[in-house]
Amino acid sequence: MNTAHRTGFGTIDRPLTHDPLKQAPMTAYTTSELTPSKAAATAEDFITTGAITSRQNRTREMQLIPEALARAHMADRLREAHAERRAISLVNARRMQRRAERVSMRARRALAMAVMN
Repeated sequence: MNTAHRTGFGTIDRPLTHDPLKQAPMTAYTTSELTPSKAAATAEDFITTGAITSRQNRTREMQLIPEALARAHMADRLREAHAERRAISLVNARRMQRRAERVSMRARRALAMAVMN
């Protein structure tokens, strides 16, 4: 992707840079009662203190949401897989038990037939 022809500051989802100091400056709401020097100082304070922390917090929260969802989804899938393995193991154990009972009955019949003759 060629970034030389890009103009502007990027979008909210895809900022041109992730460094808060290099992003588009956020201006504070200024009223007519503020002098230009006070307005500039207020805007500068707003940019450096509030914008950096809000952008960093927003970025962290936005990055952690998909991770938490993925972690919860994987935990559910692991729980389901574990339950399915236990169910399959139980089915196999019952099948082996029935097979052992049939073999036992065959051996009893064979012994009874041998005693009768």
